[in-house]
Amino acid sequence: MLTFRLHGTIPAAAARELQAARAQPLPAGTSHHRAQKQFFARFDAVLDRGPSGPRFFEDEKVAEVLAGEILMLAETGFVVHGFAILPNHAHLVLHLPASSGLSFAKALDLLHLRTGTACRHLLRPKLPPEAEFWQTGWLEVPLLDAAELAGALAYVHSNARAAGQPARFQAWPYLNE
Repeated sequence: MLTFRLHGTIPAAAARELQAARAQPLPAGTSHHRAQKQFFARFDAVLDRGPSGPRFFEDEKVAEVLAGEILMLAETGFVVHGFAILPNHAHLVLHLPASSGLSFAKALDLLHLRTGTACRHLLRPKLPPEAEFWQTGWLEVPLLDAAELAGALAYVHSNARAAGQPARFQAWPYLNE
């Protein structure tokens, strides 16, 4: 499961707190995978509160650009299990079979580049061409088995409701299964 977020969506103080928490040694008996999932929960809670930064995906045209590009990933070899687009971030549940011959990181970097360019174009003059659209990188939580995949999909699809978004986000046309 991946989370992409818009540039500037986590206040500096919250980012420092998240990084400090991530740098702490793991408590006894806590696996690295469990720690990743706990960090994701804290990280996503900050995004869901949306205390600062842009909320560009409230604009249907901007959200359509991202949804279209995510769906195009399936044509390049990815298996897109599901995704949700929220006002300031997006969750993707996907994997890339080893047989595809593609680079996972390169494909996602290209997704960032294509969507950032197209969305900046739609957002002119609100967002100048030199402004960052995406925060660099993404947060990735590996899913180890079918049960984790099912749990991730359930989380992604309920995220708008859990984040306290208006009813129209709970019926968001870009929830995909």
